[in-house]
Amino acid sequence: MTAERTVHVVDDDAAVRRSLERLLDAAGFNAISYETPMAFLAAAPGLSTGCVLLDVRMPGMDGLTLQARLTKMDNHLPVVVITGQGDVQTAVRAMKAGAVDFIEKPYDDEILVKAIEQALSLPRPTDRDREATEAAQCVAALSPRERQVLDGWLPADQTRSSPTISPSASARWRYTALA
Repeated sequence: MTAERTVHVVDDDAAVRRSLERLLDAAGFNAISYETPMAFLAAAPGLSTGCVLLDVRMPGMDGLTLQARLTKMDNHLPVVVITGQGDVQTAVRAMKAGAVDFIEKPYDDEILVKAIEQALSLPRPTDRDREATEAAQCVAALSPRERQVLDGWLPADQTRSSPTISPSASARWRYTALA
């Protein structure tokens, strides 16, 4: 099985994990189970493929908190949320946080497999996407004066050329920097 078909199952109930492992194996997925959110968080930095099948109610840390921690870690694995105690508010929170689907237990096997297939088919953010996001965040954090300076260096349109530094200004800068 390829890493792209990996499903990271995070559920505190051993019987549910075993049941999900069997279902996912039969459907052609590679299931890796985690008993606690902390166990998954320990492994998360090294994970770049697959998706996460996440229970909501777990001791120590609930699934939505885990989902938020993954986002803060810049881990972009798609998340499918499952729960035995679902309500509209929890579903809305999960979906707003980026969950691909929210499924109540007892789940229908076919619906769960389709949700996982959908999660695995989503495009992954590339390094270039991350760099662009990071750059936009840096520009947004500039002070008004820093922004004025940056705007002065960037061309306003295609006809404006980039500013140049005269040789004498360049020499003065080098002298000041060395002093």
